[in-house]
Amino acid sequence: MPQGVMPATGRGAEPMTQPASNDTVLAIDIGGTKILGALVAGKTIADAVEIPTPATGDPRAWVADLFDRAPAWRGRYSRVGAAVTGVVESGRWSALNPKTLSIPGDFPLADTLAELAGVPAVALNDAQAAAWGEFRLGAGQGTKSCVFLTISTGIGGGVVIGERLLTGLAGHFGQLRSDIADSAPIESHVAGRWMAEMAQAKGHATDARGVFAAARNGDGWADEIIALSARRIATLCGNIQLGLAPEKIIIGGSIGLAPGFIARIASSFANLPPRQRPTLVAAQLGGQAGIVGIAQLA
Repeated sequence: MPQGVMPATGRGAEPMTQPASNDTVLAIDIGGTKILGALVAGKTIADAVEIPTPATGDPRAWVADLFDRAPAWRGRYSRVGAAVTGVVESGRWSALNPKTLSIPGDFPLADTLAELAGVPAVALNDAQAAAWGEFRLGAGQGTKSCVFLTISTGIGGGVVIGERLLTGLAGHFGQLRSDIADSAPIESHVAGRWMAEMAQAKGHATDARGVFAAARNGDGWADEIIALSARRIATLCGNIQLGLAPEKIIIGGSIGLAPGFIARIASSFANLPPRQRPTLVAAQLGGQAGIVGIAQLA
């Protein structure tokens, strides 16, 4: 477990009614668009339940609603872990980009989970959890250092250095600034919401998925949006390589894993000296990396 990540104990919660498997974790992934919960043991995922993420409100109510929809989970897990968008420090959760997900600041997520589940709980940023999942069981196996970069609605990341996961603010690459005079984070210039805004500006009411579909149909306006996003992400990857020198940069997320997108990023490295070129690989665990990783940590 990373330094500083301690489980909440769930004292005072209603105990589970059945004995639980020691290696089965209730893993919960709270993102900007959906909340996913499942029982996880290694890479085996069972009894997954998914609900939309409310735009606003009380995260405690969101998790309670998820529990209410999954009575089959009860008694079958020994710990619970949550991977969430935003920053988590000492089990307390805050948003970094309210446009991605607006939550009350400093929310006691680990303690809330422990109370609702009745077992020890841990919480971590979702991309950090995914980085650990890929490092332990996915594309990062065999390395001592790797960076995970997820590109979807926004941009998240996680860093493993010397086989240790960095937590807290580490890896929040989407919050870097592309221009000192521009207060918007880089994810606001490359990720899914930006693609939709750019499409709208060009007269096409669609989302990022629609932009990729239009590009596959040969629409030049869509290809221009994707190409610009890829070039900007290539700059980000180049800076990560210079700053951290990871053995691999693992690319995930619905945009990151879109057909041809990693190749577009890599094509921008052609003029870099060989030792400065990042090694890009596709995430192997897909959309399950976060819950697999948080289960490993829990």
